[in-house]
Amino acid sequence: MKLILASASPRRIELLRLITSEFMVIAADINEKIEQSNCVDRVQQLALRKAEAIGLRPDTIIIGADTLVYAQGEILGKPKDSQDAARMLRLLSGRMHQVYTGVALLSETSRHIFYEETKVYFSSISEHELQEYLTFAKYRDKAGGYAIQSEAAKFITRIEGCYYNVMGFPVSRVYQALKGMHFEGGNKGILD
Repeated sequence: MKLILASASPRRIELLRLITSEFMVIAADINEKIEQSNCVDRVQQLALRKAEAIGLRPDTIIIGADTLVYAQGEILGKPKDSQDAARMLRLLSGRMHQVYTGVALLSETSRHIFYEETKVYFSSISEHELQEYLTFAKYRDKAGGYAIQSEAAKFITRIEGCYYNVMGFPVSRVYQALKGMHFEGGNKGILD
């Protein structure tokens, strides 16, 4: 079986390589506006849309994924600018928030759609720390205005759940699902 990742996200590409090096990347071009207000339904629906946008192919599994941050009753997407990022980080400061990733695995014979949730706890962020972070950190293109694997790590006191989920790709859950679909990986070993 071949594998297609329906995303050009460098983070997802890097994380899928922890499972196998044998896959193609085809970025899904979809409208991400969605009516679903429930986080779980929203990320799963967007992941499915991304996978379906690639189109089913013989002997191929397509992976679509979508991640969002949920804090204080608000879904936080990617910040529009530094002011929006500052607003988001103030919301996260000193609080717990959830990160949801929806994943859709599609083949000609099966569909496996699921989500992963991780709770992330932030310490309080002072205005000085916030302004310094916005000056030097890469907050653009990051849901909630941060990436756990970069400068924001200094604000994260703990997590409950999958670390890789916060990066946008729950590696272990995807691996287990691929095993269930009888995917045989390359270079990193053969999946059972």
